[in-house]
Amino acid sequence: MKIYKVKVNGKVYEVELESVSENDNKIALSKENNQVSSNTSSDKVVVASPMQGTILSVNVSLNQKVSKGQVLLILEAMKLENEIVSPVDGIVKEIKVSKGTSVNSKQELLIIE
Repeated sequence: MKIYKVKVNGKVYEVELESVSENDNKIALSKENNQVSSNTSSDKVVVASPMQGTILSVNVSLNQKVSKGQVLLILEAMKLENEIVSPVDGIVKEIKVSKGTSVNSKQELLIIE
């Protein structure tokens, strides 16, 4: 772990950075909307809600092939429409929400294999 001092607007902040290495278990974090997805031993990727909101539309169906970056769902939060995109290429194996469903932060939305 390395400690750095950063000066912002005249105020000094101490920041600790730690080195992270990739391991066999894949973890994907979409930078666009901070949705969390994790891979289990059977290569299932769980797409979770990045925030509390309401599902406006589900743009995929069961057994549909999806590619990384493809819009899977539209989530409305604080009157903004947020695109939930696929973190990986794969096939939609399970859809756990439908249009109009209220979801919590980190709630599972769908599973991709």
